[in-house]
Amino acid sequence: MSNFNLQAVLKRIQPVSEERLNSVQERIDRQAKPVGSLGRLEEFSRRYVAISGREDIRKKRIYTFAGDHGVAAEGVSAFPAEVTPQMVYNFIEGGAAVNALANHAGAEVRVVDMGVNHDFAGLPGLIDRKVAMGTSNIATGPAMSREQALAALQSGIELAAQAKADGVDLLGTGDMGIANTTPSAAIVASFTGLTAVQVTHRGTGIDDVALAQKIAVIRRALEMNHPDPADPLDVLAKVGGFEIAGIAGLVLGSAAEGLPVVVDGFISTAGALVASELHPHVRDYIFAAHQSVEIGHRHMLQRIEQQPILDLNLRLGEGTGAALAMTLVEAGLRVLREVLTFDAAGVTEGAER
Repeated sequence: MSNFNLQAVLKRIQPVSEERLNSVQERIDRQAKPVGSLGRLEEFSRRYVAISGREDIRKKRIYTFAGDHGVAAEGVSAFPAEVTPQMVYNFIEGGAAVNALANHAGAEVRVVDMGVNHDFAGLPGLIDRKVAMGTSNIATGPAMSREQALAALQSGIELAAQAKADGVDLLGTGDMGIANTTPSAAIVASFTGLTAVQVTHRGTGIDDVALAQKIAVIRRALEMNHPDPADPLDVLAKVGGFEIAGIAGLVLGSAAEGLPVVVDGFISTAGALVASELHPHVRDYIFAAHQSVEIGHRHMLQRIEQQPILDLNLRLGEGTGAALAMTLVEAGLRVLREVLTFDAAGVTEGAER
């Protein structure tokens, strides 16, 4: 850890050029169609080109970060903790929903063990960045040490740099970790000052009794740990998760590398929120994939000033929404490249208006 300097990474993050954004929009406005008629597709292409300097996508990659949570012991999830490693094996074998949707989108999936409570014994295809065998229980103390939070952030930042070196033009985030909606809700409550009730939902589908228990656990975690919203690393260490920290690092690294990143649902946005609190310009590089069913998600999106691309009642995670949203960013770019201007098409300007 001694050679990792978070501040040096943060200093590399620049705002996306307004001049570039305007230049792309001017070109879109000259295309043979009524101005603004392709709605948000125009926004996607404008932002992608301004961020990356490219008009096409050579390679798309989704990193699915996995980690276990000590708070699972509090009965906050409908599934037992052993499902986390079982799903990691499923991702590696290509049998999960994110694999199917990534195949549809033409994206590759890379699975990262950030802190699964299982020994994968050098499982081929798994990226081993394990910080510890799961976080501690946030209902009884901090999730992790500050040093562990930094280590997890560093891993995500390094993966973004690796993706850039590999010629990836569009990144996506995904997650796997039983009970991880609990720390995610605690994170959004920490930064917004909203109550546990306002940000907590059913996760994997818990009943009313378990939901009440989950709200009580989050309230207790916040009261016990006192996460400091002015210190995003403190929030991450006290009530976060290893996979959330990895996602935060990937989003930070994407901004530092000038890579657009499609952020999946509730858990991924918790990571993106931490990254955005660490540096205000991070949000310029984020595409919010979808509006999750989780009630805390819209508060996160408001905080990072992002409008979701899709609203399909998704609540799976893994990177499923990110894979779907990537196809729409790509659609916007195809329109940018292939639709002729009024002059080139020989169409009288204003005739369609």
